[in-house]
Amino acid sequence: MLPEAIEVMTEELAELGNPSSLHNAGRRARRVVEESREQIAEVLNARPSEVIFTSGGTEADNLAVKGLYWARRDAGRRVLVSSIEHHAVLDSVRWLHSHEGADAEYLDVDGEGILTPAALTAAIEADPASVALVSVMWANNEVGAVQPIADLAEAAHTRGIMFHSDAVQAAAQLPVDFAESGVDALTVTSHKLGGPIGVGALLLRRGVEPVPVLHGGGQERDVRSGTLDAPAIRAFATAVVISAERREAEAKRLAVLRDDLIRQILDAVPGAVLNGPPAGPSRLPGNAHFSFPGCEGDALLMLLDAKDIACSTGSACTAGVAQPSHVLLAMGADEDRARGSLRFSLGHSSTQEDVDAVATAIGEAVERARRAASR
Repeated sequence: MLPEAIEVMTEELAELGNPSSLHNAGRRARRVVEESREQIAEVLNARPSEVIFTSGGTEADNLAVKGLYWARRDAGRRVLVSSIEHHAVLDSVRWLHSHEGADAEYLDVDGEGILTPAALTAAIEADPASVALVSVMWANNEVGAVQPIADLAEAAHTRGIMFHSDAVQAAAQLPVDFAESGVDALTVTSHKLGGPIGVGALLLRRGVEPVPVLHGGGQERDVRSGTLDAPAIRAFATAVVISAERREAEAKRLAVLRDDLIRQILDAVPGAVLNGPPAGPSRLPGNAHFSFPGCEGDALLMLLDAKDIACSTGSACTAGVAQPSHVLLAMGADEDRARGSLRFSLGHSSTQEDVDAVATAIGEAVERARRAASR
């Protein structure tokens, strides 16, 4: 967390008041929530009324995918998603297929992890009237591929189809503009921006009304019931504002570190493969994802962890599960390459010393992992 977010959250935790209560303490907490909503809306170029607070990205994705499908299923039952979505979207779609009769379609990406507008248009044109929803993430959480979201949203809208985007990975490092993007629903979460875990938001364009997933007190336009966490929301808004203020400079700094990390790893490990787009506007500044042929990613992760280097074999939500990355498989990699992959993420606390530590440790770690895999 950013120090400023910790400070305001700690201050707010000492205060009393449910934002839904009418007494003085409740009204004070409500002011905190509404001022935070306004701050987040301003940064993301949305109306305050379009910001719906949730417990994080997973809940926001579930609300968007399930809620918008339920709201539109009488018109059509096809749900189109990219094949590299986060499991919060993929598993929601699979659940709709299994329990609600949705026709789930997973759209192919190219070798860099990009879904082209032409590919989406072709899928829609197969039967436009039957499409209930399209969901494509703004930037991929594993390989850092940045999607042409505005063009994809336009491809959906030309046929009157709702478009959702999971922008959890993008919001901290890219200029995410809700109004300009043209999307109907947008997922963001606090902890990717330097705020606390356990709070996020779904931005819903005016007039877009998903069927609620949670029922209860009718908070958040009766779209998402539940007592609002004023301390976390205040810290979330603080992190959003600071992240936006520092984004341009921070993105440049991270891109320099990322490019040096890529160079040093490719020099240290002959045969290592950089996955995803090349350095540039199509890749997140803080993302470097590699395959190490002959290695098991889990073994390599643990060897680096012993050196106090934290990395990931894929989405953290599936860490520990012995299965190849669905993202790399969708990009055309074979299972061995998909299993032997690691993601290195750079953020506001990352330094050149961190990059150099990885470069120093990676060669020996790969050699040990290869020896273990060959036994």
